[in-house]
Amino acid sequence: MKYKILLFAFSLFLFGCSASNEVTINPRSSWNASEPKPFANQVPVRITIHHEGTKFEKSDDATKHIKNVQTWGMGKDRNWVDIPYHFLIDPNGNVYEGRNVFTTGETATEYDPTGHLLISLMGNFEIQEVSPEQLDALIKLTAYCCKKYDISPGTIASHRDYSEQTDCPGKNLYFNYINNGYIKEKVKELLN
Repeated sequence: MKYKILLFAFSLFLFGCSASNEVTINPRSSWNASEPKPFANQVPVRITIHHEGTKFEKSDDATKHIKNVQTWGMGKDRNWVDIPYHFLIDPNGNVYEGRNVFTTGETATEYDPTGHLLISLMGNFEIQEVSPEQLDALIKLTAYCCKKYDISPGTIASHRDYSEQTDCPGKNLYFNYINNGYIKEKVKELLN
């Protein structure tokens, strides 16, 4: 079952955009999520973009892969409380609900993700290009999250901006769309 976060009814009011700026978020039930363990609460104050890090194609089964990421993250190797990210976006532009946004995310690096709303694009952007559908969904979802959670688009950054231990979200996402301010500008356009 899917539910829609429709920006249509209030997109013209809030975003000044057309109905094409709606964001459909597939709920946790769509990928058969396990219940999370007890977690630390947070208030999201910034948006941090990741890549999932595994080469992923449009024809791959996103729901199965997301479930596997959750199982790995909650397993003995990591012992995390849930899937590490708040939202995930597959190469077809489908958005999936991850952990509760009021739950501190997880990262395998040294930075403290408290206050970060984590959005992960499925794929490895050191070796792959971001699909147009994925990029479009990232911009729309990020604008939606900025508005819904009162987060300044000026806070949009990537995992590598907070950690010296990673190249995440990969050079093809980071240098083409994040480091140069492209995503921030597109999000600001939607919000204005």
